[in-house]
Amino acid sequence: MNFYQSLGFLVFGSRLKRLGDTFLGDVSAIYKAHQIPFDASWFPVFYLLSREKEVSIKDIAETLNTSHSAASQMVSNLEEKGLIKTTASASDARRKVVTFTSKGSKLLQKIQPVWEALQQAMQQLAHESAASAQVLTALTELENNIQANSLFNRVEACLTKKESQQNEL
Repeated sequence: MNFYQSLGFLVFGSRLKRLGDTFLGDVSAIYKAHQIPFDASWFPVFYLLSREKEVSIKDIAETLNTSHSAASQMVSNLEEKGLIKTTASASDARRKVVTFTSKGSKLLQKIQPVWEALQQAMQQLAHESAASAQVLTALTELENNIQANSLFNRVEACLTKKESQQNEL
């Protein structure tokens, strides 16, 4: 058992970040090894656009559960690279929609096989042990529990209870 594992929940966030960094590093290395100029941080917007012909910035923000400003920054970054474009909606000129450029569509064709292989590899990894097979379910439950009652609120409740007990002494 390594140092991080021995500390349990005390470093849970750090372990998740390290694991996420490891996954993203490997995914970036895969794109680089296959000479695909794609940054893993672009995935959410690319994936949404791969499923829809056009998506509004508002829809991107809502789907990704992020601020409109953060979604707009992601879109601006991809626009600067010439991969997507923003135009007025045909149905409502006040609404801006995002679509792929031809360059973005060509890049999507190159990365989709990587996504399929990544999905297969992750399925294999998840089924290497009984506990690993439950990781997505457990992660979803944890996310839902935190959404219902934040870690901040939970820690504050523990501290308040501890202070109350100490004051009773």
